[in-house]
Amino acid sequence: MKRSIGASVVGFVLLSLCLIRPTLAEFKPSEITKVVMLGTGTPFADPARSGPSTAIVVNDMAYIVDFGPGVIRRASAMSPRYGGVINGLQVNNITRAFLTHLHSDHSTGYPDLIFTPWTMDRNEPLEVYGPEGILEMTQNIIEAYGEDIRYRVYGLEPTNNQGWRVNAHVVKEGMVYQDDNVKVEAFRVKHGNWPNAFGYRFTTPDRVIVISGDAAPDKNIERYSRDADILVHEVYAVEGLNKRTAFWQRYHSNNHTSAHEVGELAARVKPGLLVLSHILFFGSSEAQILSEVKEKYKGDVVLANDLDVF
Repeated sequence: MKRSIGASVVGFVLLSLCLIRPTLAEFKPSEITKVVMLGTGTPFADPARSGPSTAIVVNDMAYIVDFGPGVIRRASAMSPRYGGVINGLQVNNITRAFLTHLHSDHSTGYPDLIFTPWTMDRNEPLEVYGPEGILEMTQNIIEAYGEDIRYRVYGLEPTNNQGWRVNAHVVKEGMVYQDDNVKVEAFRVKHGNWPNAFGYRFTTPDRVIVISGDAAPDKNIERYSRDADILVHEVYAVEGLNKRTAFWQRYHSNNHTSAHEVGELAARVKPGLLVLSHILFFGSSEAQILSEVKEKYKGDVVLANDLDVF
């Protein structure tokens, strides 16, 4: 059942504290690595589902993958400042982010990611990794907010002159980032005719986490998803899409992955936990989508809601 639109932040946080749902047979939580679903939505403006965004938090360090609408508010809801328990999501501590592709539903939270943590005292540049176009997107956003930057740095209540800055990096397939907590590999995915759309594979001290991004089925996702403890994958409802026009059926089959196809992929790569996100319902229920996946896959699978933690 979907959450009511008026659900409070407290309600979201309390729900998120149930780290593993009772229906999961095998998957066990980690004390080191947490996967926090900041946004599980799509371009549709569902008020219960913010734009696509996932936080991988390792030893209280957050790594954000995609930054759809609402990203910072969702992160803040999980931070101790607002009653949450994820220290790495204190917004002034968010300094690392990765973008799968340039679609607006995955990136319109970018100004929020740049400027809100700065106004909350982030005092170092944001490091962002993404496909070709990320440099231009970053430069244009900084220019658009030039007056705001000047006022906050030189105005009546000056703040630091570092936290608004962004170091943007263009990724290609392969290893794109490494520190003491994570190794991050980018891999190309098929998403319509986007020339540069990526998924990411994170290797932490005790987990391998794969995020598909927006993707139609292809062998590259299968290759990078093998041995994953958690596979976060997009999905659309088979029954729901079958009720749409032939045009939309062709479009989504070339850009996205059906519940049956996700199930078939999971059956081959056998993740410890399959987490469904970027959920295209097309009028179907959560139960229907899960049923469609489980026709093909018998392992642990959940349809994620915003602020779920795994």
